[in-house]
Amino acid sequence: MKKSVSEIQKEIIEEFSDLQDWEEKFQYLIELGDELPPYPEEKRSDAYIVPGCQSKVWVYPKLENGALTFFADSDTALTKGLIAILIRVFSDHSPEEIANASLGFIEEIGLSKFLSISRRNGLSSMVNMLQNFAKHPQ
Repeated sequence: MKKSVSEIQKEIIEEFSDLQDWEEKFQYLIELGDELPPYPEEKRSDAYIVPGCQSKVWVYPKLENGALTFFADSDTALTKGLIAILIRVFSDHSPEEIANASLGFIEEIGLSKFLSISRRNGLSSMVNMLQNFAKHPQ
């Protein structure tokens, strides 16, 4: 059975609670980014770039059978990890679930505390773009 957005967030909170310090947490984020599937070159365009990010982040959605799946890439390892964790939470859910999701896990794992202001803004921009895709699926 498919896990809900909140169940996936709980899993992520548990995974991060097992990590001792921020060095381990950042390393884990980088590993998550490394696990993203290759991003198609034809989608590496301004139409899919996340505005408001210091790093370049590309995201595109695919709507199939009423569920959105997201694909992404970034030019920096940490940012790639951040988008990977968001994709894990949102992918394979209905646009309505994604658009209405509350993302309390970001606070619970301490991301907003340990990211620079520009990275926090970028993370917020990534969330907004994913939820906007859900509000206006194609």
